Formats: sequence, structure tokens, C-alpha cells
Amino acid sequence: MKFLLLQIIYALICASAYAAEERPKFNVGIIFASKNDETEIAFRTAIERANVFERSFELEPIVEYADTDDSFMVEKTVCKLIAQGVIAIFGPNTAGGTDVVASICNTLDIPHIVFDWTPSEALSDRQHSSMTLNVHPNNILLSRGLAELLQSFSWRSYTIVYETEKELQQLQDVLQVGEPSNNPTTVRQLTEGPDFRPFLKNIKLSTDNCIVLHCSTDNIMNILKQANELRMLGEYQSVFITVLDTHTLDFQELLSVNANITTIRLMDPTDYQVKNVAHDWEEHEKREGRYYRADPSQVKTNMILANDAVSMFVKGLAELGIADELNPPKLECRKNRAWTHGRRIIEFLKARSVETATGRVDFNEHGERNFFTLRFMELTTNGFLDLATWDPVNGVDSLEKEDASEKRVGEKLANKTMIITSRIGAPFLLNREPKDGEILQGNARYEGYSMDLIDAIAKLLNFKYEFVLAPDGKYGSFNKLTQSWDGLVKQLLDGNADLGICDLTMTSARRQAVDFTPPFMTLGISILYAKPEQPPPDLFSFLSPFSLDVWLYMATAYLGVSLLIFGLSRMAPADWENPHPCKEPEEVENPWCMSNTTWLAVGSIMGQGCDILPKAASTRLVTGMWWFFALMMLNSYTANLAAFLTMSRMESSIKSAEDLATQSKVKYGALLGGSTMGFFRDSNFTTYQRMWAAMETARPSVFTKNNDEGVDRVLKGKGLYAFLMESTTLEYIIERNCDLMQVGGWLDYKTYGIAMPFNSPYRKQISGAVLKLGESGLLSELKRKWWKEMHGGGSCSQAESSGGDTPELDLENVGGVFLVLGIGLLTAILIGMCEFLWNIKAVAIEEKISLSEAFKAELMFALRFWIQTKPVNIASSSGGSSSSSSSSSKSSKSSKSSSSSSSSSTKRSKRSSKSYARSISQSTKSIINVTHDLEKNDLSVHDKLRKISSMFSLKSAPSEPSVANVHLEPPPALKHNSQPNHHHAVDKHTQMVREVAQQTTLTSDDLSDRDEVEAQQPESDEIPIAQPHQHHNHNHHHHHHHHHHKNHDHNHHQQLDDHQPAMQLVERTPNGKVARNGHAGLGSAEV
Repeated sequence: MKFLLLQIIYALICASAYAAEERPKFNVGIIFASKNDETEIAFRTAIERANVFERSFELEPIVEYADTDDSFMVEKTVCKLIAQGVIAIFGPNTAGGTDVVASICNTLDIPHIVFDWTPSEALSDRQHSSMTLNVHPNNILLSRGLAELLQSFSWRSYTIVYETEKELQQLQDVLQVGEPSNNPTTVRQLTEGPDFRPFLKNIKLSTDNCIVLHCSTDNIMNILKQANELRMLGEYQSVFITVLDTHTLDFQELLSVNANITTIRLMDPTDYQVKNVAHDWEEHEKREGRYYRADPSQVKTNMILANDAVSMFVKGLAELGIADELNPPKLECRKNRAWTHGRRIIEFLKARSVETATGRVDFNEHGERNFFTLRFMELTTNGFLDLATWDPVNGVDSLEKEDASEKRVGEKLANKTMIITSRIGAPFLLNREPKDGEILQGNARYEGYSMDLIDAIAKLLNFKYEFVLAPDGKYGSFNKLTQSWDGLVKQLLDGNADLGICDLTMTSARRQAVDFTPPFMTLGISILYAKPEQPPPDLFSFLSPFSLDVWLYMATAYLGVSLLIFGLSRMAPADWENPHPCKEPEEVENPWCMSNTTWLAVGSIMGQGCDILPKAASTRLVTGMWWFFALMMLNSYTANLAAFLTMSRMESSIKSAEDLATQSKVKYGALLGGSTMGFFRDSNFTTYQRMWAAMETARPSVFTKNNDEGVDRVLKGKGLYAFLMESTTLEYIIERNCDLMQVGGWLDYKTYGIAMPFNSPYRKQISGAVLKLGESGLLSELKRKWWKEMHGGGSCSQAESSGGDTPELDLENVGGVFLVLGIGLLTAILIGMCEFLWNIKAVAIEEKISLSEAFKAELMFALRFWIQTKPVNIASSSGGSSSSSSSSSKSSKSSKSSSSSSSSSTKRSKRSSKSYARSISQSTKSIINVTHDLEKNDLSVHDKLRKISSMFSLKSAPSEPSVANVHLEPPPALKHNSQPNHHHAVDKHTQMVREVAQQTTLTSDDLSDRDEVEAQQPESDEIPIAQPHQHHNHNHHHHHHHHHHKNHDHNHHQQLDDHQPAMQLVERTPNGKVARNGHAGLGSAEV
């Protein structure tokens, strides 16, 4: 107020000081469209203000009124002003008729100043307006400013509403902002009023929540009020009014709406120049006797621009300093004579820059204002709030700090209850099971991943929420026939919900309808398929680690190695060994018969070893290589055995989408109307196109109404139906249903996000909360909770891992091993029974008893398990066994046969002599009978030997040497003991006699071999040599295998007793040496 008083005082002083001084006086003209235009107040006040502050000249306003749409009337008015000698013409205050005025002024070089919007002219037309200056913002730059502001909103789609072609031309750059594919722009011309409801209903049906409104100020309030009645000014609707005079309207009735209403203006109402101008208008009208209220915040653009036009002209003319030289022009429109000072004034005004109430004013070479500042404002409960500015140099510049903006949004959220739309679908949202007597209401009715996620966001942003299910339970798809959405998307578009959350995929189609936060989960389409039924395990699965070829090669190698060891041992001297290491050998033995070589080979590959080992280098090398081979094969077999025994799961025939596409047996489908179905329908990939064609033409339909139906069809399809679904839901299902599995990987890549209406004021805050939760790991924790833990999650994973790394083997897996064992045991039992029965026959013959008696005696003895020893003869067995000498005879024969077969291959040829064999057999029987008699009569050892010796001559062949020539010598033990224990001697020598009988029981081959020897040595004598039956502490096995335990000695000695011959035949050679025929005994005999 003090500042205004000082200005008034200064003006009065100046007026009084120069009252007497005369100043040049120039006429200036202005054309208005009507007499009641408020712009005239601004013009006259500006002239008065200039005359007060400018001392070098004085301006006299000449005001004319004309219909600007009538060119003839405009031309006549201009000529009238020129005839009055005006030095400049202002206006008209509308775009109409401006070109007529500009053309006349350009012809007569009269300065023409405009303060209203004019359309952009072509370059050719600008030649006719070179004397025109326009303080109104350049049309092109203003349109560019509006477009940049619009881009800063990040609107996806919007509708432009214009009233006349003039408004549409003013928005030429705004029309080029949107892209038809991503950000479609709808342009609609406003219908005639005052009822705009039908027009607005069409906009509402288009789902565009953003409107760019460019019309006359007279219609703005009617449009907004009617839109509010139609619920089009909700929290997610935005209206951008591009009219510069919007701030002059009364928005008192719309202050409570939640819509985001924004606009622009040129001046800053807080600027002192604007305040001064508004005050001058009020004072001017007061002097005229009229009341006028000029609020700086509601100053009209044309009025302030008219003030700037006069101020710019006055300051420029004063700075030019030619006021004294100027003479009022005396021109006529009919004469084309130009004013000499006009062009000079215009060029000077174009070249200078001046500060006005609307900011800095600069002109380009065409007289257009190329610098100005637009102020972007938002309607709040307290009126308009400046948020940003724009100018051609700096672009958009925010005036509000980010913290202040977030604080305002936070205050809104704190007082708001967010409506969350969703659908039932595990594990995102499920119906909570009430406890006994509990009644669930509100959010307590539900639980799930979506519930926990929204709850975490609400705690971060401090807002309340309420879950509401979509009526149709659908996700949201666009119906081309009805041109409408359904499901969650519809709820958001209709304004029934603030957020939408479930397993809602962020597709391109949905992005055109609603907005999304950053994704909270990534996924892809995968294939749900039934696990193939497990086939029964193979009975002989233990053979699976090796192929049939390997088993055959191993068997061949086993036989070959056995034969090779047998052959090499016959040739290697080191493998011919002394059977009795304590004596000087006259003959050596080779233990490596085929039975022993095969036993060594099988023991090695079974990892068990053998009782005897080779000694020669060649055989040891063969054995070592066989051991190496056995080690590798055994370890390889063991390593693969567990895998093959447990590999009972059959491989699925469907492993990928390509497998599905290339067959017709297994049907496959997807959720009807879901994003998976849309993926195949819209895909350009050949495989997916083929799959879509198969799904579309399949009968019955392969599409399902929900995921549960698809899962049920897979379970009941028995491998003939596969369901295509999103991997997150698939993972949840297979965690709980162990009969299902996922086939292949992801067919695409997609994400889940929280949906919200476009232009949501909370998008930034909610998106930031989702990112924070992802960084903190809460999103992963929630997924683990609802997928792996809640409602039976992880049951299949636990079942698979319950056995650890090594799964349990059932009887079906190792049944073949038991079968082989059983067959082997039965075979052993059969062989044992055959041996038992064969021995019974031999005992019955030798003991001269019946088969039943022999069987009974042997069986009863075998069943006495507590008896660990077996008597040699029946007499001493006390009825326990009837085997007596038969068993001993059989053992001796076996040992004799083995030794004879080894030596006969190198010493003798075979020859048949059946008659000699019969005679020897009779002699043997006689020896046995005599032995029994001797035992009964308790004869001396010498008498026994003599009698047995004489019996050798019985039934001898003529070619055989006389047994009479054979004489016996007592064993050395008897020589040293003159008084032996008689009973003991009888037992010992009775045993030796029996063993001599066994030794002399020869086969026909032995007899034939003997004939050959006698033919070569006809004079040799056969001498039976008796040997004492004694035990040795070290036997052949113990000598070569020191690792045998001592507790085996008793059995081993018993084996030696059973096989040790008591008497041998000794042949005297021509050289006088003695050669033993057979195994060397433990005693010695002399001839």
C-alpha cells in the first residue's frame, strides 16, 4: 500500500511539474470487436499510465468498434483511423480481421501491434505483415510448450476436446505427441451446449481417463460440472485445460473433486507489475464512476497483453528518441504513400527486449514473440498451485520439490482406504478356513501371497486396504465384439477399485487399458503333464550295469585266462612244486588243474581270492593283469549298480513343446481367455502357430474355464492330455501333486505386476514400495512361504529327498540277486544229495550191507550236528556211521586219481588191461579180508605185512614181477621201539594196510601204464612200502599261505590224514635207485 501511495504522489508531482510544459501529442488507434470488452479498460489505463510516466510525448487513444468477422467493416475502420493521423494501430483484440489491418498497415508503413493469438502464416504471406508485431506467444512455440508439458504427465492415452478449428490449430503440436501404437490419441469436437452429457458419456465408454480440453472459457465450467455428475472426475481422471484464461474461472464447486485438474497461464499473479496493473484498472474505473474488481490471480490474458503492448510501444518510442522529429502522418488508404518513420519504429521495436507484466518480450524477424514463460498449475482445495514453468529455452522446470510432492501424496494415502480387486486362485488368494465358532469378515476371509504383499506395501506407505473379489472371477480380457474389458481390468476401468493383484500377467493389451507397477514375479509358460507310471523293476536288473556284449566278453575273458594259466603253469618250472617241503623230492606236483585255475579266476573277479597262488613270473603276470581287469570291472559295476537298480521311472515321451507340436496322440490346451491362450493365438513362431491351430480345431475343446479343470484333465488323461499354463501356478501344483510334472522349460518370458488405473497419483509410491520389498528379499520369502510351506507345500520334494542321496532298494529291485542265490543253493543241495547217495552206494557195496541200512546209518550220523569228528571204520564208530574205510578209500582214491592224472600226462601212455585190473581187484579184496582177520587175531605188524605181501602175488599176470620178491621192512619207528604198545601198533598198521589196499586198487588205465613201464624196465621190483600214519604241524597249504588261521589246522590235518597214503609201490631201477610210484608218504621204506 505504501508503494502505491508513493507512485501516486510521484505521478502527481510529475504532472504538476510538466503541466505548463507542452509535449508532442500523437494519436494511437485501437479496434475492438464490441464496446463492452474489458480489454478497453486495460488499453485506456495503459495509455494514461504512459502519459503520466513519459515526459517526451503524449499519446491520445482513438477507439473504434467493428465487427472483426466483416472484412469490409474492418478495412473501413482502419482507413478511418489512418485518416485521423494515428502513428500506430493496436488490435483488433480478436484474430478475426487482423490480416486486413496488417495488410493496410504494411502498405502504408504504419506500425501494427497485436495482442491476441493469430494463426501461423506461410512465408509468402509474411511479406504482407512486416509492419506487425504480436506480443501474444507465438502459436508454434505455445503449441510446443503444451506438448512438452503433456509429455511430462506420462499419459498412455488421452482424448483431445476442441470447440472450433481455431482451437484445433492451436494444438497442432499436441496432436503429434501420442503414437498410434503405444499412446493413442482421440480427438473429439465439442458438441453444441449447454448439455454436454451425451458427448461426455462417449468419452467415458472409451476408457480414456485423461482429457485435454481446449475450448472457450464460457463452456469450461459447464463441461467440468457435467463430467463430475457422470463420475468422470474421480481420483484417477485428469483434465488438462490449455486455455490461458482458465485461472479466471470460479472453481469453488469443484474444489472437492479428486480429479487432477491442471491448466496454464502467462503471468505470475505475485509479480509486482501484475499487481500494479490490476490496481490501475480499479482506479481507472473508479474515476469513471464504475466499480471494477481486478484480482491479480484472475487477470485475463488479453487485458494483460494489451497493457504489455502499449508499454512495449511507449518504451521503445521513448528509447528511440525521435518524438521531436515525428509529425502526425497525413495518409489515405486510397493513396499508397507510406509514412517515413513507421518502418524505423517497427525495426527498432523488433530488435529490443523489454520486461513486461507477462515477462520478457522478444521478437523474431517476423514480429512474433519468441520468448515467454508458461506457468503450469494444479487445482487444489486452496486454489491453483504452481507446479512447474516452461519456456522455449529451458523447457519444463519443476517448481515443487520432490519431497513436498511425496508428502502431499502421502497425506492422501494416510486418509484413504484402498480397494483391492482380486480373484480366488491358489496360492495368490484363498478362502481362509474359519476355526470352530469363528465368523470371518472383511479381509479376514482371505489369505495368500497377494494378501501378504499388499499388507507389506500398506505398512510401508501407511494406508488401509480392503479386498473385493471381481464379480466374474476373470483376469481381464478385451472383447472385440463389445469393445469392453472384463475381470479385474474392468473393475479398475470402472473406478470400482484402486489396485488389482493376482497372478495377472502384464501383457501389451492390458498395458493399453491399465497401468502396472514394476513386476513382483517373473515367470513363463510351461507344460503340465502326468508322470508316466513306474514299470515293475526288472528281475535281473543287477545285470543292467553291463550290456550283454560286455557280459559275453567277460565270460570269454574268464575262460581264456583260466586256460592260459593252466597252459603256462604246465610249462613254467616254478609252478611244479614239492608236495612235502620237509623232504627231498624225487617227484614234483603241479596243483594248477583246470578246476583250480577256474576257481582262481572266479575268486579274483568276485573279490574273494583263492587258497593257492601261482609262483612263476608268466602265470603271476597273467594273474596280475586279470586282477587289474577284475578291479576295474568290479568297481565299474559297483558304481553303476545302484543307479540301474533304482532307475525304474519311465522317461516321458513328451519333453518339449516341439514334441507336442509334432504329434497328434497327446492333446493339449490352455485356460480360455487367459494370457497363455493369447500368447499362442498371437504368436508368429511356426511351432506355436501349429500348436494354436491344433488347439483351435480340437474336438472336444481342449480349453478349460479355470486352472483346476486343466489339472483335473491332466490327471484323468492318463498321459493323453497336457495343460499349458504359467510356470508359477504349475510349480505350486506339482509341489502338492506328486503325480504331475513340468515338461521342458519356459516357452516365453512374462511378469506379474500390480495393476492400477492410468494416471494414478499413487503409482510412484506403490512402485517404489514393490522395489524396496524386492531388494529386501521379502518377495522371495513370500514365494517360499506360499509355494514350499503353506497348505501342503513341499510334500513332493520331501518325498523325493526322504531317502537321501541313496534311495532305498525294494525287494523288486534286488529280486534277481536272491533268485540267483536260490538257484545256486538248490544246485549245491542237489549236488550234495547226489554225492551223499553215491557214497551210500559205495558204502553198501564195500561194507556188504543193504542200501537202506547204509542210507540210514549215514543219515543218522549226518543229523548228529554236535559231532565234529567222523570215525574211519565201522567197528570203531560205535554204530555212529557205516562209512568206515569207504570214506577214507574214496578220499584216497580222489587224491590218487588227481596225482596220477598229473604224472601220467608226462611219464606214461595209456594202455588197456581189463584182465589185470580184475586180478588186482580180487587181490585188494583179499587184502581187506586179511586185514580184518589180522585185527581180530591181534597179529604182529611183521606178520601182517608178510601176509599182505604174499597176497600181492595172487592172481598176478605172468608179465608182472613176482610179489614174492617183495619184502617188507618195518618202519623206523618200530625199529627204535622194541616194546611198542601192542594195541596201538595194531590200529596203526591196520590203517596202513587199508591204505595200501586203496593204493593198489588200480584202474585199467593205470594198469596199462604200468605195462608200458614194465616193458621198459622188466627187471624192476615192486615193493610195498609201509609208512607210519603221523601228523605234521606244517602242511602244504600252511607252508604257502601263512595268513591262514591256526584254528583251521585240525581240519587241515584231518584232510591230510584222509589223503595221505600209508604205503607206496617202489620200483627198483637197474641203477639200484628207488623211484616212488605215486605221492610221497610221510614215512620211508627201504628195500
